[in-house]
Amino acid sequence: MNQHEKINYLEIPAKDLEKTKTFFKQIFGFTFTDYGPGYTAFDNAGIDGGFYQSDLNSSTSNGSSLIVFYSNDLEATLSKVTQFKGTIIKEIFSFPGGRRFHFEDPNGNEFAVWGD
Repeated sequence: MNQHEKINYLEIPAKDLEKTKTFFKQIFGFTFTDYGPGYTAFDNAGIDGGFYQSDLNSSTSNGSSLIVFYSNDLEATLSKVTQFKGTIIKEIFSFPGGRRFHFEDPNGNEFAVWGD
């Protein structure tokens, strides 16, 4: 449901849309709808969004926002990320409130996963 003045949609760059769809479907259960050759929308992600064709990437080192997933089993999610060719850029670490790790998807976009 759309809510007035609330975050509604995310758009993320992706060099390879097919690799992106496989990666996020296998690990996080995203589903996709293609809108032409340069854009695919995702859902089943907690918030709707899309990936657009681009040679750019999103990383906290260049000032981008960090998208953070939640996991009930952090180690199992980390294993899936590496199995499907994600790169772990920060191993699991503790922080006030839980633990998390950071990874890059096959496009070089940075994401994090946290758990209790």
